[in-house]
Amino acid sequence: MEAGFSLGSNLGDRAANIESALEALFDGNDIAFLKSSSIYQTPPWGVTDQPAFLNACAVGETELAPDTLLARVKMIERDLGRQPGRRWGPRLIDIDILFLGNRELAAEDLAIPHRELFNRAFVLIPLAEIRPDLVLSGRRIADAAATFANEPVERVSPPWSPASAHDR
Repeated sequence: MEAGFSLGSNLGDRAANIESALEALFDGNDIAFLKSSSIYQTPPWGVTDQPAFLNACAVGETELAPDTLLARVKMIERDLGRQPGRRWGPRLIDIDILFLGNRELAAEDLAIPHRELFNRAFVLIPLAEIRPDLVLSGRRIADAAATFANEPVERVSPPWSPASAHDR
């Protein structure tokens, strides 16, 4: 089934952090790469007294169960140096699961679709780039993203792909 992810970083080499997370996520073991968005620079959300973020979205194909997928994402974050910190605070890398097929889940540690998906320009705009016609919770992603048309979300680099990782 198709899985969607949001990635963000506002510490260190932000672009390299996102690329490393994408490489780890789509390493060929459990999640097959389908597509990724461009990378966007966005203002911080939630806690605003911190550096700007770089954000991207990606989709892949997986048969992992939600809890196994969450464990995999958390392991990648730890392996890339993410430290526990304040909610919505600065971070080397943040990976959120946005959707997993048509599943709906409302657990304490994981909600599918993601609880804040429709409140975040930094998620909707990159996701609309790669899955504009996707419908989650009865809303089309492109329509939801259009409500953030005036937000300061700036495209700063082209989409990542496994081939571009090997070209470096």
